[in-house]
Amino acid sequence: MPADYLQVNQPDILEVIANLSNDEVFTPPKVANAVLDLLPPEVWADPALRWLDPGCKTGIFPREITKRLMVGLADAFPDEVARLEHILTNMVFAIAITQITGLMSRRTLYCSKDASSEYSVVRFESKSGNVWQQRADHTFDKGRCTECGGSQVQLENAGRDNYAYGFIHSSGRANIEKEMSMRFDVIVGNPPYQMDADAEGKNVNPLYNTFVEQAIALNPRYLSMIIPSRWMQGGKGLDQFRSTMLGDNRIRYLTDLSQMKSLFPGVDFEGGVCYFLWDRDNPGLCQSTYFQGEISVEPVERNLNEFDTYVRDPRALPILHKVRSKDEPSFADLVSTRDPFGPALQSNFTGYRKSDKKQAGDLKLYMNVSNARAERWVDAGKVTRNYALVKKWKIFISKAYGERGAVPARVLGPTIVAGPNSVCTATYLCIGPFESKKASESAETYLQTRFARFLVSLRLSSQNSTQKSYGWLPQQKWDRTWTDEELYKEYDISEEEQAFIEAMVKEIPA
Repeated sequence: MPADYLQVNQPDILEVIANLSNDEVFTPPKVANAVLDLLPPEVWADPALRWLDPGCKTGIFPREITKRLMVGLADAFPDEVARLEHILTNMVFAIAITQITGLMSRRTLYCSKDASSEYSVVRFESKSGNVWQQRADHTFDKGRCTECGGSQVQLENAGRDNYAYGFIHSSGRANIEKEMSMRFDVIVGNPPYQMDADAEGKNVNPLYNTFVEQAIALNPRYLSMIIPSRWMQGGKGLDQFRSTMLGDNRIRYLTDLSQMKSLFPGVDFEGGVCYFLWDRDNPGLCQSTYFQGEISVEPVERNLNEFDTYVRDPRALPILHKVRSKDEPSFADLVSTRDPFGPALQSNFTGYRKSDKKQAGDLKLYMNVSNARAERWVDAGKVTRNYALVKKWKIFISKAYGERGAVPARVLGPTIVAGPNSVCTATYLCIGPFESKKASESAETYLQTRFARFLVSLRLSSQNSTQKSYGWLPQQKWDRTWTDEELYKEYDISEEEQAFIEAMVKEIPA
């Protein structure tokens, strides 16, 4: 049986097994090995290390770790049977995320879903072996789990898994500590990515950040995980995580891919995916590699904490440095936060009036009806913020624009120049105020340039833009029709840099 771990040409079912969902993505063997390749070679020859996959699904990471240790520990344990027994009983551990993945992982790692059976490559006293899986409990407060953010109504359904992943819930960790100790030297894996915050599957809460934070809290020597890349630039509930990660100089290697399908064929998760190596005892600059689709950008050493948001493509950095060196006021100062005119005017607002029902004092309302732009009328009393903008010229721009993964991309949706006595629903962000129609039209031409949309794209993590997305876009004088040629000259953008911008951002026809 130990020889099974040394066979390299046998067919592998884990190459083709289907995912359970986009949130719990099975890791192909070649991807698991790409992550393990980040680790220093000496780890494979150290028989004292304890390894953990904290979000185990198919058992691919424990299996590939075991295969490598079977080679690396050959001198320490010349006998293959003794070597495999030492690895599986003392070195390789996993926490399965559900009962079914626990069975799958044991079958992968031990060749038997029952680790105590005669069919297991190493016989344990317990059925689970070192692949732990038990039902843990959420800690609810005001209808939400304080540890993962899940909804109590959604998660407390009888007869279904409660998704209280043991590694990130205190009740689970307490039981794990009793059974196999929570001291680990190397933590690797591909954790669950998110959890729906409501029964409709909307307002998702990220989970991968919690797995990373808990892993770091255990203070291993090495940590390597595959996680979505959205944390780099935005994402709900990720501000503190982003700040912590960018400020952690123990992240020594980072591979970032713009499209998740590059690693996980058939999986659609907006914003791409990355994997990294955190090295506790060797802080320093990060060796960063970026893939734009299938194109690999040359690796560079970077200070991840250079900006408050991570610029994923290093080819953009020289352009950004030139723009920021002028220290000009930010265009974000003109952009509203969400719900520009108050919470009453939500995207699904229905309290509007059509033209034939318009009343004195009503404001023109820009909104979407059945996914199409529409103009209606609304009682001025619905406005509860940004009163000064109501009376001014302004621009409305869609908060979300759907060009998922496109390169070159439009980046921003069409704009609307809106006059005094007008408002919009939360479908839009509001930009302004401007002193005249001419000034607002000038700003509109600026937003249509590739230059402006490129700078916005550097802070976008999804289809949804926010006020912060415009943070690196400088303000201009609103007295002309802006063109890329004029902006390239103003910011000394080289021909090579212009070509890069134009490869990333679509032209908007006049």
